[in-house]
Amino acid sequence: MPSDCNYVTKTKRPLPQGNIDVRDLKIPEQRHPEKAHRPDNAQPKKPSWIRVKAPGGKGYAETHKIMREHKLVTVCEEAGCPNVGECWSQGHATMMIMGEVCTRACSFCNIATGKPPEALDVFEPGRVADAVQKLGLNHVVITSVDRDDIEDGGAEHFAQTIRAVRHRSPKTTIEILTPDFLKCDPSVLEKVVEARPDVFNHNLETVPGLYPEVRAGARYFHSLRLLQRVKELDPSMFTKSGIMVGLGEDAQAVKQVMDDMRAADIDFLTIGQYLQPTPKHHAVDRFVTPEEFESYEKAAYGKGFLMVSATPLTRSSYHAGDDFAQLRAARNKKLGLA
Repeated sequence: MPSDCNYVTKTKRPLPQGNIDVRDLKIPEQRHPEKAHRPDNAQPKKPSWIRVKAPGGKGYAETHKIMREHKLVTVCEEAGCPNVGECWSQGHATMMIMGEVCTRACSFCNIATGKPPEALDVFEPGRVADAVQKLGLNHVVITSVDRDDIEDGGAEHFAQTIRAVRHRSPKTTIEILTPDFLKCDPSVLEKVVEARPDVFNHNLETVPGLYPEVRAGARYFHSLRLLQRVKELDPSMFTKSGIMVGLGEDAQAVKQVMDDMRAADIDFLTIGQYLQPTPKHHAVDRFVTPEEFESYEKAAYGKGFLMVSATPLTRSSYHAGDDFAQLRAARNKKLGLA
């Protein structure tokens, strides 16, 4: 699942009506049936630098209302992002298209898993575009669940959503956070790139040595190659990727991922702290200190990234609009256009 999806809150959004086999996705055993019989992992107490205020306020309520009126899913809710209060109070929400059930079952992720109960909604791109316009977004992030049950992995649906937003809000910059399209023909990537998002993001999530236990349904070098191909198809498009730390990796492995990303010409790196959604999910190995994040940020800039966000609460879409402005300014400076 290509998103900031390692936090847990109980979603209050009602399930779609009419499904024959309706699951209550507020119940962990039904949200993650494949994890129900796993032994529990202890959930350590969060340090002071991780804690955030509970969401609320007028801006938050208005964003929530718009999301419900347009029957939209957000990764902010489904993944229980800790930054939801701050972002929604400013009218910033990350749209999650193609349903709320992911065909993958990564051990870190809180998105519901299993066989998606519905086909793609042909009206969803229009609803996303309407919501973006109503929220008055200058920059929008659009992500999705993995849909291995669809031949093109949802590539055309991404493209339609990008085009719909562009048509309704031509001045809004668009960032997408996509699946890996692992089981699709390689040509499907062209559909997404041809729709010309401003930023193409796909998260590597962790170091390659942890893939078998953290991201078993994915392949590290396939994900890396996906981002490299985006640059080959459109060298002007910004590419972005992120990893979590605190899963059991060491600093050397993290810096090797940085080198691999730069070899693929990735522009923007995000690094954030992994938090365990439920006792059934992958255990937190440790809480990485703010000082260590600063060290990672310094190292990443030294390796040539145009933009780096490395803090405990960093998530792919957190402060994405401000970060995009800095990213564009950094490229212009590098090209002597500033």
